Amino acid sequence: MTTPLRTLGVIPARLASTRLPRKVLREIAGKPLLAWVVEAARACPQLDQVLVAADSDEVAELCHRLGFPVQLTSPELPSGTDRIHAVAQLNDADVYVNIQGDEPLLRPEHIAALLRPFAQPQVDITTLKVICTPENIANPNAVKVVTDDDGLALYFSRAAIPFHRDAADPVPQYWKHIGLYAYRKSALNRFPTLPTSALERAERLEQLRFLENGLHIYVEATEHDTIGVDTEADLRLVEARLRAL
Repeated sequence: MTTPLRTLGVIPARLASTRLPRKVLREIAGKPLLAWVVEAARACPQLDQVLVAADSDEVAELCHRLGFPVQLTSPELPSGTDRIHAVAQLNDADVYVNIQGDEPLLRPEHIAALLRPFAQPQVDITTLKVICTPENIANPNAVKVVTDDDGLALYFSRAAIPFHRDAADPVPQYWKHIGLYAYRKSALNRFPTLPTSALERAERLEQLRFLENGLHIYVEATEHDTIGVDTEADLRLVEARLRAL
């Protein structure tokens, strides 16, 4: 019998977000954005534990007030993956699930899809994709992903990939990347030892560091899109969706 994987959901909660400052504390439909994300993660039965990785005392204080387990991490850490790595040094698990602090529409189906490939021992990192809507193909805030026939990521980009060069050809299928990840501890421990890559700097996409250094990322498809809150427009859209639930 296969031993179940111990899974820890970690929510990097960065107060100093650049596109929408202090967004994790912004109130949406009556409570802070971060509270919606934590509650959505706790509703996923595949996660054995959920922990917030805070970058500030203010975020940590909110978690203490609401009864959310929290670990304070250095504000100097440059990315969410670095914050997950810091948490992993003090909290043991087989798989760490990176749940962005701006994803309140997380569903158990997302976590199930992320964890499914780990039945294969060679899988170290997973993420998700969903069919991209026409309006998001050219939207740089909606990251696109292309994969090979085995579901391995070839590239992630804010640009429209693949490029549809000849209008006479059928329009290719575009896939939007959903910024949820799962890592085995060994892969997560490699991340901070790798130099920041040129592609990562150009696209501002930390997952490209894994690809540029030869690590495979398995991409699972899901039918359930999310709305990452990056702008005021996103915030209003998510609020309307949450009020309708």
